[in-house]
Amino acid sequence: MKEKASPACTVDSSSCPPIKTSLDKQSTSQQFCRPAFTQKFRESTSGKVWWTIFTLLMVATVSVRFYKLRYPEQVCWDETHFGRHANQYLQRTFFFDVHPPLGKMLVALFGYLDGYDGSFWFEVGKKYGDASYMGMRIGCAIMGALVVPLCFLTIWEMTASLPASTFTALCLIFDNSLVVLNRFILLDPMMLFFISATFFSMAHFNKQKRSFSFLWWFWLSSTGMFMAGSFSVKFVGLFLVFLVGMRAIYDLWIILGDMSHPVTYTVKHFLARALCLIALPVALYVVIFYVHLRILHLGGEEDEFYSSAFQVSLKGNMFHNSTGPREVAYGAVIRVKNNVLEGQYLHSHRQLYPVGARQQQITTVYIRDPNNRWFIKRHNQSSPLWNATDPIDLVRNGDLIRIEHRTTGRNLHVHRGPAPISNKMYQVTGYGVRGEGNDDDFWRLEIEGAAEGEVLEIVRHSFRLVSPNNKCVLTSTTKNLPEWGFGSAEVACNPKIHDDRAYWHIDDNRYPRLPNVSYTIYELSFLERFIESHKNMFMGNAGFRPKISDFQSRPWMWPINFRGQFFSVEGVVIYLLGNPIIWWGHCLCFLFYFLLWIVNAVIEKRAVNISDKQLNLQRRTLNTCKWLFIGFLCHYIPFWPMARILYFHHYFPALLFSNMISGMMLNYILETFSEKISPKFYTYFVSGLLLAFFYSFYLFTPITYGYPNRPSQYNDSQMYGMKWISSWEF
Repeated sequence: MKEKASPACTVDSSSCPPIKTSLDKQSTSQQFCRPAFTQKFRESTSGKVWWTIFTLLMVATVSVRFYKLRYPEQVCWDETHFGRHANQYLQRTFFFDVHPPLGKMLVALFGYLDGYDGSFWFEVGKKYGDASYMGMRIGCAIMGALVVPLCFLTIWEMTASLPASTFTALCLIFDNSLVVLNRFILLDPMMLFFISATFFSMAHFNKQKRSFSFLWWFWLSSTGMFMAGSFSVKFVGLFLVFLVGMRAIYDLWIILGDMSHPVTYTVKHFLARALCLIALPVALYVVIFYVHLRILHLGGEEDEFYSSAFQVSLKGNMFHNSTGPREVAYGAVIRVKNNVLEGQYLHSHRQLYPVGARQQQITTVYIRDPNNRWFIKRHNQSSPLWNATDPIDLVRNGDLIRIEHRTTGRNLHVHRGPAPISNKMYQVTGYGVRGEGNDDDFWRLEIEGAAEGEVLEIVRHSFRLVSPNNKCVLTSTTKNLPEWGFGSAEVACNPKIHDDRAYWHIDDNRYPRLPNVSYTIYELSFLERFIESHKNMFMGNAGFRPKISDFQSRPWMWPINFRGQFFSVEGVVIYLLGNPIIWWGHCLCFLFYFLLWIVNAVIEKRAVNISDKQLNLQRRTLNTCKWLFIGFLCHYIPFWPMARILYFHHYFPALLFSNMISGMMLNYILETFSEKISPKFYTYFVSGLLLAFFYSFYLFTPITYGYPNRPSQYNDSQMYGMKWISSWEF
């Protein structure tokens, strides 16, 4: 909307020179009546005041982020995970993680540039000693520090308001929690950087007047590239896609309603956005993942999270350059593995269940063990032995089979009684003597996606084992047996046939009468590895369930700064807690924003007569805050229905938008009352506000930069008297 010209100024016009707003670069100059200090506070980017304030803010940002960055000289919180991942990148060793690779690759790059060799073993509380860890901390701190200028420039681009930009930056600079989050080897600083950069680029793009110009394409492409960076660091970055997508749909709807252009013009805009905001981010994400898989080409301890076919491509893994019979024949010795994330091997041993049928235990285990070997037999065959003169009998889809434990000679058997832990499933036991048993040993082989009679192949085929007598399917539950079961995972027979954990595959097949083939024939393509990696990542994320002993951090706690999060307790205490004055101020600013929205709606509905300048200020503020609030909701609301374990730091992407809304609200208040109060009172108010920000930050610096582990209730504690609410834990 083009702003209306303000009425003539009735005070000293020398202190109110014309200002051109960035809401409409083509509009005429406007007269804003306010004290001289405020007027200078809104000079253009070429003004000395603007550059002076921007420079001071950057100096303050660097100072608080890099102060005592080396301290504490020990591994803190999730540095243990991302430091180890950096090690594995530098050593080219494959690993599993629930997050996309870009953030960890950047951490490894920071370490590499600093001369770190990837040899330090990260453990919480362990001293770094001579390890070159500072490069990784500095890299993360730089990316975290860049959030401040990006948010400052975003608000400036959207409003041309130096006070709004400055207040936004100050809320970010003196927030103790953001300082903590930016100072350690974590993914969060990088994710916050990419989210800020995406919104910054989107703000610039929305200000372009010439469609399809170079700058128009540049900022649209930048939005897509930075958005790809956000969800290439953490999947939380995908919430940003909703914000960018909603803005794109809004813009296209406006363009479609412009009758001065044909429909083909809207189609061109749609295709441009589809190219830069869909195709480009997806392509960049795939390229990043391709580089990730190319770097990590050596087998490691976490290969077992992936399928046997995936492991074939990892040098040093047992499946790399291995050979074995491709098809499975009756009488073969096989090893059966569950298909779920970190799938375990079907296992048995001589120990008996102390409950239920009190027969031989059947479990699943991670380790490769002789007790993981099984004979496969026809259902009417008691002995797995074969003669060299007999024809080779191949196992086929739909066959009725028996599976006999090689070491103990017991058959895999269903006992129609409750499983030891999963009471709604049937107990699976080892039963019989030397392969002799009964009909409850029978299993129907169902190969996924295979035709009836198709031959069972190792590695490639996924199958289910269904008990026809009991109408249940063999499954590995998510529960571990107690001490009598050595903590192994429970195996049961689930009457609910459609169980995702009921799929298995054979990764080892021993039968000398069949020719061996190289396992390289099972090697997955990049696309197949890409898809499997993401299945495992999503399963891993969904599997983060809190233990009873874990503190439940829930979304309602986050905006009110209800409880923080320990980063270090070993000798030095680091506690992630927001600056109370700033965070509780955010809550008040949200309330004021809702009130302003209601007031503006009433004004428009009732056609209340207010000055053009005040009306323009309200509309500019609400229009800007509308997209900031949508950004906040996109990064906050999705956490409410999540059942997985949540942490305080999950709130920080939403916090960025909360900070910018607060900057806008503070600016609105000051602009509204600047002409109604004396310049001296105005100066005192602004100074008092800034002093409150800084003093609150100063009071909580011990938990930000670290203090000796001494509870706050003791008089000699640096945090004595600072536990303002009982839920804070220091």
